[in-house]
Amino acid sequence: VQLQAFGGGLVQAGGSLRLSCVPSGKIFNINLMSWYRQAPGKQRELVAQITSGGRKRYAEFVQGRFTISRDNADDTLNLQMNNLKPEDTGAYLCEVQSGRFNRAIWGEGTLVTVSS
Repeated sequence: VQLQAFGGGLVQAGGSLRLSCVPSGKIFNINLMSWYRQAPGKQRELVAQITSGGRKRYAEFVQGRFTISRDNADDTLNLQMNNLKPEDTGAYLCEVQSGRFNRAIWGEGTLVTVSS
C-alpha cells in the first residue's frame, strides 16, 4: 500500500489549505496517522496525529490553526490548515502506523508555500 498526499500549493499569509493523504489500498489495524513537515534546511517535525480511537494531538506551533481528521470510510487522512504563516512553508508528509509492530508507511510530501 502506498500513500498519496496532495493539496499543497502557494498561498498568502492568513490563507487556508486542505491537505489529504489517500492510501492506495486497505490498511488493516491502523494505530496512528500523522502529518509531519520539513522545511528546507531543517529537521522533520511532527505537526499533528490522530489515533485509532480518534484522539488528536497537535504541535504547539499549529494549535488552534490546524485540524487533523480521518475519513473512516477509506482511511483518508486530512489536514485543514487555516491562518497560514510563512513559517508553515515546507513539504508536508503523511505517515500511517499499523499492526502489532506499528509498521510505518510514509507518503511522498506535498509542498506548501506561504508568502508574506
